[in-house]
Order: sequence, then structure tokens, then C-alpha cells
Amino acid sequence: MIPLVAGPRPLVMGVVNVTPDSFSDGGEWFEPEAAIAHGRELVRAGADLIDVGGESTRPGAERPSVEEELRRVVPVVRALASEGAVVSIDTMRAAVAEAAIDAGAAIVNDVSAGLADGDMAGLVAQAGIPFIAMHWRGHSTDMQSRAVYDDVVTDVCRELRERADALQESGIRADNIILDPGFGFAKTAEHNWALLGRLDEVVGLGHPVLVGTSRKTFLGRLGRPGGSAPRPPAERDLSTAVTSFHAARCGAWGVRVHDVAATIEALDVADALRAPDGEEGP
Repeated sequence: MIPLVAGPRPLVMGVVNVTPDSFSDGGEWFEPEAAIAHGRELVRAGADLIDVGGESTRPGAERPSVEEELRRVVPVVRALASEGAVVSIDTMRAAVAEAAIDAGAAIVNDVSAGLADGDMAGLVAQAGIPFIAMHWRGHSTDMQSRAVYDDVVTDVCRELRERADALQESGIRADNIILDPGFGFAKTAEHNWALLGRLDEVVGLGHPVLVGTSRKTFLGRLGRPGGSAPRPPAERDLSTAVTSFHAARCGAWGVRVHDVAATIEALDVADALRAPDGEEGP
């Protein structure tokens, strides 16, 4: 079992996108065999959890059918879980979550926090497993039009708190709820940086916090002249590792990343800096 309280360093969640149109890898792991092999690579690299998803949530993405999402993810979840990996299922659909749990998934990671499917909270409550609830204001097709806040950190914290309360009323135990501030989801670059800079306020809500900045566009715009294209996703791993280091310093429970090895190296540095009398961390 994975701990559901923040430890001395964040857990590392490796990403397996079983989609043809992911912003981060362009469908490189779309076929089940390739996705399973990639999941194994992430485990060997040191990932504590593997997050398997079959629906792209990049801005503007259209949703696959339920049948197609099931076809994509269930074989991958089953194979990785059968080999001992701790697998989370990244889905907004209760039917997909249920099939993935039956196949061995130990966590449900829902970017809509249960808002997209009214059956999700009850399913997770009955299963008695951890639930990652992300800050969400709508589907990918129009979410960026909803990136309007008085103060993004205050507003996101309030909406996450309200959602956590609602999930508990639906039967999910408080100690099974993990919060995600939703970097890149109905957020501008300025919103994302504000959330990172005040991440301690999200952690202060009292639930474990998952940080998912990996390869996001706002990192790709760093150092780029105004109006120019951001760096390609695969060139954002160094920036991602730095945000993982920052998340560790803020007390995050976990970080969701594509490049597991670089993030583990960054977390090793954070450990070394915390170690007493200059001793090396693990």
C-alpha cells in the first residue's frame, strides 16, 4: 500500500498516456504493448505509482467513447498491476474506473474531481480506495474560457475545499482524498506560477497534494521571446524537475511526471539539502 500522508519526499507518479493525441508524447504509447513496456520502464526508473490514462485532456481535445477508453486502458492496467506496480487510473468516467479497479488499479485519478460523472464518488466510496480530486472547471474543449479568478490561489483553495467536503458527504473517507490544484486546467501561465509560488497554501488545506506540472506549456514558455512558440514538450523536463524540487520543499505528497529519472534526481538533491550536518540523503 502507498502512504496517504506526505512523507519526507514526494512520491513519484509516472505517466502512461494510452492516447493518440497527448500533448506530451504525441501518441508514442498508444498501442497497449508499447504502453505496458513504457510503464515497466518507469517502474525500473523508480516510479512509486503508474498513472494510466486513455483520454487526452489537452486544451481542445475531444473525448473518446467509453468503449474506446476501456479498450485503451484496461489491458495496460491489468498487465502492470499483475506485475506488482501500483497503478492509478486517470479517468473521469465511473464505468472506466470500475473496470480498471477490477483489473487491479489501486487509485482513481479524476481530473474533474467527480464532477463529470455523478456515479464516480459513490463508486470510489464503495471501493474504499484513494481518490485524486483535481481542481476543474469544465472539459478540455472550453476550459480555458473559464480561467477567470479574483485571486487564483484563494479561489482554487476554496473550490478544492468545497469539493473535498462534497466527496466526503458522498461517502469517500477524508483520509482517502488527495487534492490536485490542476496546473494548466482553466489556468493561464500567470495563474500556474501563482499557484506554484503559494503551493504551501494548497498543502495547508490538510489533504495530501499531488503536483502535476510536467511538460506543461507554461514551462515551455520560459525564456522564450513574446509571441514565439514554446519549447517542445520533451524539452521541458529540466523545468519539470525544478518544480518537483519546489513541490518537495512545500510538502507535496506526490508529483506526476513523464521523466521519472530526472525528477528522482531532483528529489535526491532536496533530500541532501535537508540532511543534517551535510550528510547525504538516501
